Amino acid sequence: MITLPERYPFVLAAAMSTFFLNSFHAIRTANLREASGVEYPSAYATQEQAVENPQAFRFNCAQRAHANFTENLTPFLGALFAAGLRFPTASAVLGAAWVTGRTVYLIGYTSGAGPKGRRPGHVVAFFADVALKFMAAYATYLAISQ
Repeated sequence: MITLPERYPFVLAAAMSTFFLNSFHAIRTANLREASGVEYPSAYATQEQAVENPQAFRFNCAQRAHANFTENLTPFLGALFAAGLRFPTASAVLGAAWVTGRTVYLIGYTSGAGPKGRRPGHVVAFFADVALKFMAAYATYLAISQ
């Protein structure tokens, strides 16, 4: 039987919140797809469409934000779960910061500001992510060295 740290459920709560963030991405992207007039199966608006239609530009930004989210989700969750075994409270706080940063990233990127709009969220998510990865590496080192 595996014994988890007493505060590990907070780590799980941070992880679970990514389910809702993924749904937020999907809904935002679907709404912007509809507003842009870009039809399936096109993954993105063409360059010409994005230049002519601000909604098509926003749709492309939503698609890219969602792709970037999914690219970063697996390493984030791995670091969160590993670090949480040794440092559950700090990991949960950093996990919540990452999710908050990624939410701000999505809203800013799809606001019409384009790539510049993602910066505030990126900064928060980046530092939380780096801290979690170092904590995960340290927690792994401690587990191996015992």
